[in-house]
Amino acid sequence: MTEIDILRADRVLTVVRAETIPDATDLCHALAEGGIRTVELTFTTPDVLHHLGRAADAAAAAGSILGVGTVMTGDQAAAAIDAGARFLVTPGIRPDVAKVATGRSIPVFLGAFTPTEVAMAVDLGSAAVKIFPAKRLGPDYLSDLHGPYPGVELLPSGGINDSNARQFLDAGALAVCAGTSVVPPSSIAAGNWTDITDRARAFVTALSA
Repeated sequence: MTEIDILRADRVLTVVRAETIPDATDLCHALAEGGIRTVELTFTTPDVLHHLGRAADAAAAAGSILGVGTVMTGDQAAAAIDAGARFLVTPGIRPDVAKVATGRSIPVFLGAFTPTEVAMAVDLGSAAVKIFPAKRLGPDYLSDLHGPYPGVELLPSGGINDSNARQFLDAGALAVCAGTSVVPPSSIAAGNWTDITDRARAFVTALSA
């Protein structure tokens, strides 16, 4: 299965924003046990490429898809891919990132908000377009975007939790991005993997409610 296939099957990607990650491999295993196999570390985490490099092979062996987000430059994109990232995510339109990712056959999810930005992301080769901040205009905005862009995969991010995630899926999202409601920085720092598994499982359950 491709990265997009797994996203479509699981319907959720977890965005990890934490100052400290004791063991990224254990984190991926905890999330996978709860039903979330796609994990995005971010460049806002110190030494993120170190964490990625240590966990990439083990995560892949366990069936998880580990990528990197908040990618701003082509150099960051290349370094993340070299460290083992299987997908890249940007907060906005970043042509240099898209060029590196597509040139190396790595899926990139470019961030967009307006219809014009969605078109730009598609033209740059975005495998899916991250709509951020999704909570600002809500699920109906995704439905509106699918009017002119019926074939574009949309990945809403920002302010999504287990109480509103299903609404975004019903509005046509490929999947949703789950943040601190599933991976609180305090639980990550403490290595409380049971808590994270429980949160992931509850989120996944809510998607089918």
